[in-house]
Amino acid sequence: MAIMDSLITAAARALSAGDPLGALKCVGLRDDPPALALRGIALAQLEDFDRARALLKRAARGFGASEPLVRARCVVAEAEIALVSRDLGWAEKALDSARRILEQRGDHVNAAHARQLEIRHVLLTGQFEQAEQMLSEINPDILPPILQISHEMILFGIAVRRLQAGVARAALERANHLAQTAKLPVLIAEIEKAYVTLNAPAARLIAKGEERLVILQEVEDLMASDMLVIDACRYGVRQGRVAISLSTRPVLFNLLRILGESWPKDAPRDSLLSGVFGARYVDETHRARLRVEIGRLRKLIRVFANITATDSGFILKPKSVGKDQSVMVLLPPMEDNNANILALLADGEAWSSSALAIVLDTSARTVQRALEELARAGKVRAIGRGRARRWTSPPPPGFTTTLLLPGRLPVD
Repeated sequence: MAIMDSLITAAARALSAGDPLGALKCVGLRDDPPALALRGIALAQLEDFDRARALLKRAARGFGASEPLVRARCVVAEAEIALVSRDLGWAEKALDSARRILEQRGDHVNAAHARQLEIRHVLLTGQFEQAEQMLSEINPDILPPILQISHEMILFGIAVRRLQAGVARAALERANHLAQTAKLPVLIAEIEKAYVTLNAPAARLIAKGEERLVILQEVEDLMASDMLVIDACRYGVRQGRVAISLSTRPVLFNLLRILGESWPKDAPRDSLLSGVFGARYVDETHRARLRVEIGRLRKLIRVFANITATDSGFILKPKSVGKDQSVMVLLPPMEDNNANILALLADGEAWSSSALAIVLDTSARTVQRALEELARAGKVRAIGRGRARRWTSPPPPGFTTTLLLPGRLPVD
């Protein structure tokens, strides 16, 4: 028995040192619950997620109700694997219950880890305000370095989604200092990758008919300026602290975007009709509808600008003109009918179709049809079959994917 326990101890030490193969050498042939749990964690570190989750489930069943603490730890490990493998259909209640057991039994470190998993899940599904609230309830100073780093990386993720480049960079610097001090090479590499993301082009910007790439810091500066920004990443328009969402008015937003891309010149009627209504042959019916929609748009954005008819079309006239360029159109790095899916897949992880449906708040069937269409176009590829099937896509070269995701118009 002493030999058996020494093997468990050796496997645990190997895992702590980032040596999953060493751990498997110690417990690879054992099927008792502690060994199953360690084998599951080792396989997770080797990214064999399906087998890892199966082993952790067996370990949890083996521990049973008489050992709630270790069983709860298995649940937390299983939830982490599900999160990393982008399988978001796992039972949140089970994780919450496990976290409470850990707190009650005095395992505050693993309880904090479980809470961070809950926050990461919330953040991944786009609820960053809730994630921010949940994170504020944790005191990072009492956490071990590895969880402090995780805390900072969650802060980084929230700041990026809020277009706060300075806050995001500060979180990365704190995380890097912690990782360097604790000598954690895996986390150091992850932080370096985040630095690259932060400094990569995040969007395209059109001003006075010219297009250029912009990084997150430039986007933040733009949003804080007095420029009139037509935001095609979030389907809205803003100037300073005033923002109007047009996410539910696609016709009006597309009209505004064409007007903005043409500024300071007018947008021809034919361009507006073909760009918004897809009209090949223009008749009086189209012209009447255009006048109606322009009237609706004029009313919605009257706080920012007027829209005036010209001989050939319509022109946008901002009420507050900046020093040089007063109308900017912010565009995502690429435009595709399924840009949301491509944006999520571009994070480098393999996603299940059900997880994509959860994040995009749509039906699994809709996501499946979109994935099949993207696969035929060679933009995504499938790995595995049946319930184990996952989808991946290479990121757009040179771009960070953050602003690919259309979302709520950021309002301070």
